[in-house]
Amino acid sequence: MTTFKQLIKWIPLVVVPVLVIWGCSKSFLEVPPEGQITEEEALVDPGIADKMVTGTYNTLYFGGFGRTTVGFLMAFAGDVTSDNSDKGSSPGDFPNGGQLDNFTFTPANDIFNNLWGGHYDAIARINKAIAILDASTFDEATRKRLLGEVRFLRGFYYFNLVRMFGGVPKIIRVVTPTEANNDEFQTRASVQEIYQVIVEDLQYGVDNLPVKGDAGATTGRATKGAAQSLLAKVYLYQKDYQKALDLSLAVITSGRYSLASDYAGMFREIGVNNSESIFEVQTGPHRGSTQCDAVSEIYSNSQGPRAKGAWRNNVDGKQYDGDLGFGLNSPSADLAAAYELGDVRKDATIIFINPTGGTNAGTLLWDGFRIPTQDSVENPRYSYKAYHSPFKETPSCNGYTDKDWKPKNIRLIRYAEVLLIYAEAAARLGNGDGEVKLNELRAKRGLTATAGTVDNVWKERRVELAMEHDRFFDLVRQGRAGQVMRAHGKAFVDGKHELFPIPQAQRDLSGNRLSQNPNY
Repeated sequence: MTTFKQLIKWIPLVVVPVLVIWGCSKSFLEVPPEGQITEEEALVDPGIADKMVTGTYNTLYFGGFGRTTVGFLMAFAGDVTSDNSDKGSSPGDFPNGGQLDNFTFTPANDIFNNLWGGHYDAIARINKAIAILDASTFDEATRKRLLGEVRFLRGFYYFNLVRMFGGVPKIIRVVTPTEANNDEFQTRASVQEIYQVIVEDLQYGVDNLPVKGDAGATTGRATKGAAQSLLAKVYLYQKDYQKALDLSLAVITSGRYSLASDYAGMFREIGVNNSESIFEVQTGPHRGSTQCDAVSEIYSNSQGPRAKGAWRNNVDGKQYDGDLGFGLNSPSADLAAAYELGDVRKDATIIFINPTGGTNAGTLLWDGFRIPTQDSVENPRYSYKAYHSPFKETPSCNGYTDKDWKPKNIRLIRYAEVLLIYAEAAARLGNGDGEVKLNELRAKRGLTATAGTVDNVWKERRVELAMEHDRFFDLVRQGRAGQVMRAHGKAFVDGKHELFPIPQAQRDLSGNRLSQNPNY
């Protein structure tokens, strides 16, 4: 049986040290089909500058190993570490992921180094784009809009970094080779300093980005609503509930977003960029490109149902040999039990493998693919949100017979979460309107009304956002990670595991000037 490690063996496990944060040539933005661009062109031509900014969105496609931002490894950072999911696959596959599942990891675990490297690679590209835009000579309105987009991305990446590692190096400009070894870039800023960068970047986006549907707003790119939503979430983490309330209310009253009528469909190709989508990663044809986003396409395959032996399916005349993926990030029994009776989100989030035989043996997926009985798969549950149909959705670049690559948009900010941010902030402030918003969401998901308490909002967050890589960070900021993890059988240590370790490879490259997090 092919292991996940064998699948990704050709992808270089790159160490991206803080030392090389300046490493950008004139083609650093890797704009796909438009060809190479130069700094000189971007300085004077708003059309070229726009293509340059489009190129910075490529950093969202670092989905595999080596350079990782929001892709598959974030599923391990935010899901597998939590009570929502387990490592999955066969017991011996991908041991580094098993370490995150069991909280037995050390600073040498490559997952942390890849997440660190991917985020700082992305930030370096964005800093270069900001420098060019700051020096540009075309019209001010366009310049500010483009700056709002790239600063939104930088704020997003630093928000991920501070949640994973705490204080990290503060790099908000292009760093030259002669400066790179300076202590300023080889030591950690405080958590407060990093949050200040995040707030300033996202506030710039709020002030300068277009509203969804207005002139200048492009599907798949950051908007004012995206910046407001993410900034509201940042303030929720900082316990500034009034600002979280105000910003989430601004998104709600904008009238540009609404809850999707089909929860399951929202995570399929038919639901990309729907009314509930505020910001999501665009892949394949949704990027306006036919390019094979091979690394990002690992995202769906890595989480697909894992067979113990060979399968053969024939759907709509298309032959498909083999299984659907590697079975990593498997929803837990604890998550499955968290849903109320009648909650439409349960079967839309989790693929349950039917253990019974007979005429209807196995599990029939929405696209007609039948997974054999439970003894033919490695795990009893898989993520439906990550599933991309090889039959009824855009095929991989290599055709239906290649299960390894599937284009899958990744939903990063949804309107449902904005309602939950508002509901939680309102509960903290004694504002009864939060209960109204909470129950608006519950009614859409097939449930009756409930009290708008903080505990009830937290329960709703769990089932609404399950398998969207946020649960671990949610539990940490709620102050109950240790309690929940230990009840789930994980070896979580208070005062240690709220943060991941600073990667040892990065500490070595800094000459140990990067201090380690407590108790590692």
